[in-house]
Amino acid sequence: MEVFNKFYTSVTSTVSQLSGVLPGNPVLREFEATQFVATAGPGLLWKVYKGYKKSTKQEASIFVFEKKCLEKWQKGDRDAMIDILKHGIVQLTKLRHPQILTVQHGLEESRESLAFATEPVFASLANIIEYQDTPPIPHLKDYQLYDLEIKYGLTHIAEGLAFLHNDVKLLHRNVCPESILVNQQGAWKIFGFDFCIANTAGPGAETFWPFQEYCPANHHLTQPSLDFLAPEIVAAKTHSQASDIYSLGMLIYTLYSQGHKPLGMVGSDMNKYKQLINLLRTNINAKLSCIPENLKEYVKLMLNNVPQLRPDPHQFLKIPYFEDVGVKALNYLDSLFQWDNLQKSQFYKGLPQIVQNMPHRICVYRVVPCLAKEFVNPPMVPFVLPIVLLIAEKATQEEYIRHILPILKPAMTIQDPIQILLIFMQKMEVILKLTPAEEVKSDVLPMLCRALDSDAQQIQELCLSVLPTFASLIDYPAMKNALLPRIKKLCLSTNYVSVRVNCLLCIGKLLEHLDKWLVLDEIIPFLPQITSREPAVVMGILGVCKLALSHKKLGITKEIMATKVLPFLIPLCVENGLTVNQFNAIIALVKQMISIVETEHRAKLEQLNSIHNESKGLETTLTSPGTLVPSMPPSSDVDKMFSGLGIEPFSLDASTTKESLNIKPLASGTHTLSIEEKKRIANQQETAQRYALHQRLPSPKSVATPGFAPKKPVDLTRTLLESNLNQLTTTKSLNPNIRPGVASTVQNLNVNPTVPNSTMSFQTTNFYRPLGMENANPLLQSNQWENSNNSHINNKWMKQSNQTHNMRQDWSAFESLLPEESQGTSNNNDVKKLNTNEMMDFLS
Repeated sequence: MEVFNKFYTSVTSTVSQLSGVLPGNPVLREFEATQFVATAGPGLLWKVYKGYKKSTKQEASIFVFEKKCLEKWQKGDRDAMIDILKHGIVQLTKLRHPQILTVQHGLEESRESLAFATEPVFASLANIIEYQDTPPIPHLKDYQLYDLEIKYGLTHIAEGLAFLHNDVKLLHRNVCPESILVNQQGAWKIFGFDFCIANTAGPGAETFWPFQEYCPANHHLTQPSLDFLAPEIVAAKTHSQASDIYSLGMLIYTLYSQGHKPLGMVGSDMNKYKQLINLLRTNINAKLSCIPENLKEYVKLMLNNVPQLRPDPHQFLKIPYFEDVGVKALNYLDSLFQWDNLQKSQFYKGLPQIVQNMPHRICVYRVVPCLAKEFVNPPMVPFVLPIVLLIAEKATQEEYIRHILPILKPAMTIQDPIQILLIFMQKMEVILKLTPAEEVKSDVLPMLCRALDSDAQQIQELCLSVLPTFASLIDYPAMKNALLPRIKKLCLSTNYVSVRVNCLLCIGKLLEHLDKWLVLDEIIPFLPQITSREPAVVMGILGVCKLALSHKKLGITKEIMATKVLPFLIPLCVENGLTVNQFNAIIALVKQMISIVETEHRAKLEQLNSIHNESKGLETTLTSPGTLVPSMPPSSDVDKMFSGLGIEPFSLDASTTKESLNIKPLASGTHTLSIEEKKRIANQQETAQRYALHQRLPSPKSVATPGFAPKKPVDLTRTLLESNLNQLTTTKSLNPNIRPGVASTVQNLNVNPTVPNSTMSFQTTNFYRPLGMENANPLLQSNQWENSNNSHINNKWMKQSNQTHNMRQDWSAFESLLPEESQGTSNNNDVKKLNTNEMMDFLS
């Protein structure tokens, strides 16, 4: 696992690695080399670099042979080696088969090197098993082959040999670890056709392969590997298709042997090779003890000295050793393009159980690429998507990003069939754990929005359950403008109680990721719009309110609680479907909110009242200290009920009613008014009313003068009424026929009782005070006067009257308006009325 991770994540210099190796080689014009990954071929002379094609960015591997590696050789051996390598690549380029390495760019030669490009290669089999102490590759450290990989790889080699022998009529003659390459998907590919021999017989004739004798005098790298060479080639000077089967048997032994050493380990020593042949005849069983039991007998046949006893490739593929469910599954994946959708669906249903028992490396690098081909077929995506996500659960984030996420992104946009969204919702935890934040915003979030808009109940509920798990990855605008409106719309429009409850639960879990004002503006006003009153829905609403109230970052203001939340929650208390515990929960929250409103608002009002009392106390200290406040009459029980409610300024009792109407009660024994006196007073009142009506009309002066504001007229009705009452009372007190007690009212008037018909002069302050309030506190008189229903005196006039306090005024102009006193009775004809000139003179 770590080997592949290092392989794909290590970053090295690009062209600089090959600048000294491929100067002027045409391969560099089309391909970019990035990293050294493997060696292959005879003596591992080919260096393999990871790279890509410049025009299409398609991944590739670049094979490079440096001619300077042969500088120590003799010239004949150098030329022979170069010719052998060229022959092998030319032959490889001609072949096309799934089990043979695919060439993307043919061989190119320059003065310093040979180069060609192939499909992406992971390593050679010699690199993986470190055959013959080859220099280790960094990313292959501690790399071990699984038994399933060996079985699967051997099937590939056998199929490739069957293709060469039966279809191409070609002998490979050098099947060994250096000639087997493993691609990125873990498939084994046949390589190293340097010593191959083609059929020279004509069409219809028996196949014939010209024999090439092994010569010990030549350089050992210019000849097939002696460790894997069939005995008949050395002893009988013949070769056949069975010679490649012997080489395959020796390769199997090397894979399972300790240290991955070939049988006999002859190298280039011909004497040791002859000892090996004798060993194969006499004591082969002891040497094959490392091979699995179900394969040992077949390997013994493959290493037999008699070529006719060796099995052919088709027979080899049918042995019980390959009756492995994992091998069959991998072989089926290779041939999926031949099946219809029904056959594929049946296979995919059972694949998850097989994948769970496979090595993870095989699943990632072999199974996933095969399944990725099905994502272009939407009807098959629901069958392969669970398998891919099952593999993703065991993958590292690096493996997921490189191999799995690119496959899942297109599938996230598919809406039909609906099962695709359902599978994604079920595995959303895995996806969110492995997917980077940027891909979550760009791919996962839009998929969740589509899930909320879906009509499937199960998808909606699954989506609502997983949204809070990655709310921290969602930016504020997306949360406000995309997710919350969809959740609210779904909550109001759904017909399923479970979906509505899940919407409320989702909102409650999202609250900690929202700010206070978004909650107050969007969430709290939304709750009363929910018309459903099922107990589960009510509890969901209660939970949202409780979280919004108790969360330290949020909090509901007392105004919102008093005006929006409490009027909505209190009716929920009387729902009949609630249990006792649910009822207690609602009541507890309501009491808590009421307590908060009470505490906060009382504190505010106490602060305001303290400020008001301080200002009122300051006004009291400015008034005269000798004033007296009149005593109030005792209140009734009804008045006591309204006391303390703050409505005293708006209520009228008997005393305040009389004062506001300026009706001064007479003392006991006081003479009542006669009918003539009442008529005279009524006529005077009518005259005063007509005069007051005339005063309300705009005068020429006020109309002609810009900015001139007419003064507020004086209530002459009240003034004349008071004047007549006082005058009458004074006159009666001077008459001995009037009963005692009436003269007491004279004390409050500035009139000379000894002079008949003397002019009454009033103090200005007394003229504006109500009757009975002459000695009262001026501040209290002013308040009561302004609050009385019959008061028509403007504050401006009050200020003017206060400025003329204790100043005498001559009211002789008003004496002509009063009736003349007589000793006897009087009638209405004795009243002197104002004419038009006098009234205009008064107004001017």
